[in-house]
Amino acid sequence: MGSRKNRWRITFYRTQTPPIPQLLEPPNEFICPISGSLMADPVLVTSGQTLERNCVQACKDLNFIPNGSISKLDFSAVISNVAIQSTILKWCDTHGVDHPKEPEKSVAEKIVRALMGSSQNEVSKSTELVKPVNGSELNQLLSSSSSSISSLSETVEYETLMPNWPEEEEEIFLKLKSNQVFDQEEALMYLRKITRMNQETRIPLCSSRILLVLRTLVISRYSSIQINSVAVLVNLSLENINKVKIVRSGLLLPLVNAMKYGFEEAQEHAVGAIFSLALEDENKTAIGVLGALPPLILFLRSEKERVRCDAGLALYHLSFDQSNRSKLVKLGVVLVLLANRDVRNVRILSNLAMCSEGCIAMLEAGAVKYFFEILKGHESDSRVNTAICVAILYALSSRTLRFKMLAKEAGGEDILMGLMGCGQDKAEKMLELIRAKERQEEDEEMDWESLLNSSTSVSRSEDEKPKPVPKEKPVEKIIESRKEKEVRKKEDSRREKGVRKQEDKEADLVSLLYSRS
Repeated sequence: MGSRKNRWRITFYRTQTPPIPQLLEPPNEFICPISGSLMADPVLVTSGQTLERNCVQACKDLNFIPNGSISKLDFSAVISNVAIQSTILKWCDTHGVDHPKEPEKSVAEKIVRALMGSSQNEVSKSTELVKPVNGSELNQLLSSSSSSISSLSETVEYETLMPNWPEEEEEIFLKLKSNQVFDQEEALMYLRKITRMNQETRIPLCSSRILLVLRTLVISRYSSIQINSVAVLVNLSLENINKVKIVRSGLLLPLVNAMKYGFEEAQEHAVGAIFSLALEDENKTAIGVLGALPPLILFLRSEKERVRCDAGLALYHLSFDQSNRSKLVKLGVVLVLLANRDVRNVRILSNLAMCSEGCIAMLEAGAVKYFFEILKGHESDSRVNTAICVAILYALSSRTLRFKMLAKEAGGEDILMGLMGCGQDKAEKMLELIRAKERQEEDEEMDWESLLNSSTSVSRSEDEKPKPVPKEKPVEKIIESRKEKEVRKKEDSRREKGVRKQEDKEADLVSLLYSRS
């Protein structure tokens, strides 16, 4: 009975007293897996993890890659994770914690050298750092107190986290982790079914450990396991709160590999998963960096409507990111999109028209004629789509030296006149632009020298006896007109050279873009 009273006293004491500062644990996503501390300058690496920048740089300088529990970290691409950085700072302000300071390069190198120089047992423990950091490990890193406090924190971690895992999740996790293919397949089929039918299960079943196991199952050599695991990720990603969590768990690169090299049905599900993850703004840059754009472009030509739809919608949302727009142009997506008149393709082109590279590529690929034909044939099924086509043409018209000519060849003047009554202000502006070009061409085609010569011969025939005073005046005018003509010729020559240089630059840039694609 005495021991039982003591136990209740400890529980009562712990619940009533203020929490020990060392037990205030930040979320695992805020902790660098290598340094074990809050990240000041987090970066996203190719394998999907977020780490401290200087720790990543130290690993690259020392040519050292820590081993994870399932796969190695990949440092081939590094991008700043501004979203997680702002979230960490907000968490610190909310809980009264000092903002983290970026470790110096020398300190980061010491941490990495410690991982490299330890004994085999110590190395195996250190490499566990690439796992999601649990509470006990974090407390041991942050706390320098006695062993009794450490053991207490471990107990608190177990008591606070374990009850949050439903029994169903525990059973699924154990089967997914099994070495028996039958158990894995059974768990995946059940997980796929329940996450599809019951929306409430998607958040609790999207736990860190289940996502960790799915990383290997997504690239399994067994078709049933690969297909079902990717389908599970599609269902889990339907919840907005899970989208960023899936990417941060390192599942993006396996999904891209499944989309490239997986079984056919798994590829289709992977396209859908990428589309779902692309809806989150924080994921857009990472998806482009980790190589999802080339396979998505290929799936635009899929024979299956659903796959084409998912790929098109994924590219549409990814093209809102500036870096992705440049990548898509270099990959030659403009020619693929102009190959058919799908509404989704038009929307992607509208985003590409926001960058200069996209405008140049579209002008070279015949997009002006493409959009005028859509407007002429009434293929835009709504006023919204008509407005999109007009907006794209208006963006292309900023390249006035080429757009005017291309629009005239496509019969754009008549089409734009028909749109002026529909409240399209941009159509009216483009029409003025084309007509200004026509007036300029008419002025340039007029032969002023022949006109002056003809007027001079007529005046001489009417008055065979030239008078001294009137005779000098036409001569002066002719001389002045010829001087003006020479000046105008020089100006036209300089202008023409400038136009040619501009066109050559644009052509060189376009050829460079396509050669890189």
